Amino acid sequence: MNNLRNLASRKNLTRIVFALAGAIAGYAYYHFVGCATGTCPITGNPYMSTAYGSLMGYTLGMIKED
Repeated sequence: MNNLRNLASRKNLTRIVFALAGAIAGYAYYHFVGCATGTCPITGNPYMSTAYGSLMGYTLGMIKED
């Protein structure tokens, strides 16, 4: 029961929301901007772009914590 409370804590919820928003932003960047040649390491692959956006969102979520 304690684990569920810890998972749903405000800090973790903030991090998860920011990570999801970052993942959406990362994929949107790939979709709308992307890489014309396809050789860009982050923006040329939707999985890498989404993962990078998620990581950046998670990091921002950690910074935003009170």
